[in-house]
Amino acid sequence: MLTIWVVMPTCLPVVLRRCHACPSERLRPSGKFRVNAHHKLIDAWLLALCTVCGETAKLTVLERMNVRSVRPELLARLHHNDRALTAELLQDPAVRRRNHMALDWTDAWRLDTGGGPAHQDDKSEAIEVSVRFAARVPVRPARLIADGFGLPRAEVERLIREGNLVSTIRLSGKLSGDFTFTLKR
Repeated sequence: MLTIWVVMPTCLPVVLRRCHACPSERLRPSGKFRVNAHHKLIDAWLLALCTVCGETAKLTVLERMNVRSVRPELLARLHHNDRALTAELLQDPAVRRRNHMALDWTDAWRLDTGGGPAHQDDKSEAIEVSVRFAARVPVRPARLIADGFGLPRAEVERLIREGNLVSTIRLSGKLSGDFTFTLKR
């Protein structure tokens, strides 16, 4: 029996980058953009607020781009402060690299298992679970499995060591991509 779990974002992650006004290193994305045109060139920034002092920081999205080279749909989304665009740009590796920032997903996601803990409802010999990510949220697979089955993390680690919890990928470290695992009884 194949069960599908989905890791879903619940809000925008915190941006880890130093505030220019105080020693804080945490910024909250506001979901608003600032667009500025210089004749044929355009700049666009995602605005973020410091979690300590409230100062506004600008995260570069477009820099000195020719207006004609920017897709009209993107420009419209920037002008309308599209919240989905904010989430897309925060996960874009090029934007993160350009702005020297990382994301903190703590308390910004949830695991949707389609119901309660799966191990209590099913009496089969093995349970196969496919984990899908709605966004690239880096999460430890052992934590997901523990949350999904309602088990302590130490129990999940024991199941992995004993070979009763198997996957084609390593279940240690962090993942942000889809994977499948099997829990044997």
